[in-house]
Amino acid sequence: MLNITKLWCNIPGSMDPIRYGPKTHQKPIVVWNTTRRCNLNCVHCYSKSEDKLYPNELTTQQAKTFVEDLANFKVPVLLFSGGEPLLRPDLFEIATYASKLGIRTVLSTNGTLITPNTAQKLKTSNFSYIGVSLDGAEETNNKFRGNPTAFKQAITGIQNCLKAGLKPGLRFTITKYNVQDIDKIFDLIETENIPRACFYHLAYVGRGTSILNDDLTPEQTRTFMDYLFSKVETIHQKAQNTEILTVDNHADAAYLYLKLNKKNPQQAQEVLNLLKINGGNSSGKGIACVDQNGYVHPDQFWQHHNIGNIKEQKFSTLWTNNQDPLLTALRNRTPHLKGKCAQCQFLNICNGNLRIRAEAVHGDIWAPDPACYLTNQETTAK
Repeated sequence: MLNITKLWCNIPGSMDPIRYGPKTHQKPIVVWNTTRRCNLNCVHCYSKSEDKLYPNELTTQQAKTFVEDLANFKVPVLLFSGGEPLLRPDLFEIATYASKLGIRTVLSTNGTLITPNTAQKLKTSNFSYIGVSLDGAEETNNKFRGNPTAFKQAITGIQNCLKAGLKPGLRFTITKYNVQDIDKIFDLIETENIPRACFYHLAYVGRGTSILNDDLTPEQTRTFMDYLFSKVETIHQKAQNTEILTVDNHADAAYLYLKLNKKNPQQAQEVLNLLKINGGNSSGKGIACVDQNGYVHPDQFWQHHNIGNIKEQKFSTLWTNNQDPLLTALRNRTPHLKGKCAQCQFLNICNGNLRIRAEAVHGDIWAPDPACYLTNQETTAK
């Protein structure tokens, strides 16, 4: 996750201590897929969720035991995801419990179920942030999400969060079919005074593999990033308090540095130092995932690789036993990387990017990430 507002305009972000703090004893941010059930049917869903009950999901007590272990392990953030987490009846009980144990809790939701009453429950449960997924203007979003009212319901959900004193934000996955809506999305951000927006690059996993050809071309991605840089400057000039981030493509870090170096070399060097501390993609190290059945994964996209199950062993034990070959390799991936990634001068701020995309396209997790949009000239050290 790259905070464009922080790096381009030098405006501090709430997660800076985690992104740029000491990594010596780094504990992961944990994504918990609380349930696989979802009331929508999104074309890019990594968990292939449907509106039905799934078997063997963690019970309330199993979830609380899991949360206790995370607290003892000093995990900084627990992200409640899904499916749609608001379909889990004990969500507020478990979130309240996690908060009381000192874990910062955030929610990833489609927003359609956030009524005024639900927003108050989210507030009472001490959620620090509510990420609401939108993937275009009304017509585009509803097509993406398979529901003719999804857009209006999500906007109402965001409004209900703001009224309840919560911090909501947009989560937007960029593709060829919604990039034309980006002006409307920024108009929405300004109109609704939304304090945060995360723009996700497409991950080729789950249903996302069926639309991988809909990912932006390298040229389109560069144009999109240039657009974001200009919008961040405009937002800053307007004194609008909105944080803009990109997610799931650490080529963004190198591209931002290269652009900034032409504009302000001194600031670019300061940014490069922060990016080196951050270290790029941290799947298997700085981020982990536990699915609805208790299986542990290197991140939310590696659902097809299990490290173990928290019903049988504690998460902290599974995460630190160093017995899983993939987990071990992801934590020291430099010797395994091939081609363009292995030779890139920005490996220390990208860390080989998203390995799941390489697997989807090349059948080899160590092949170059096909979504890297840097030129060979840019990746070659001078």
